[in-house]
Amino acid sequence: MWAERGSRPTAVKQTEYEWAYISAAVNPITGRALGVITPDMDTSVMNDLLWNLSLELGEHRHAVLVWDGAGFHTSGRLEVPGNITLLRLPPYSPELNCVERIWLWMRGHDLSNRAYPEQPDVEHAIAESCSRLDAGRIRSICHTEWLGRIE
Repeated sequence: MWAERGSRPTAVKQTEYEWAYISAAVNPITGRALGVITPDMDTSVMNDLLWNLSLELGEHRHAVLVWDGAGFHTSGRLEVPGNITLLRLPPYSPELNCVERIWLWMRGHDLSNRAYPEQPDVEHAIAESCSRLDAGRIRSICHTEWLGRIE
């Protein structure tokens, strides 16, 4: 938000919370993405994401999925398909995870300082924001120097 220095700008504030979660896998080189929006987050959601990513890859391609140490990422009930390898990040290092940059972009451009009347409205706003993420934008948001050496 832009405001004159020394002023206190007003912004929409919502004091009651409804949550929606986005689980996604992005390829920062191609800009392809796969994700799901859910009202809850648990290991079964992660298993669905991994299963769908595995199907998208096919049996002759392999993916290394970089993610953090959230409980639903490390659960003993997590079912990791054979064509996916999980690479766990060190604690407190979201800057190393490309998909975290996507969430920052979405909050900064579409989701912050807004109030929504109902849970479905939150999920709809997230879906609208996701629809603005074409392959070029994903590549731009997720670009890092070290990726250029992989191509």
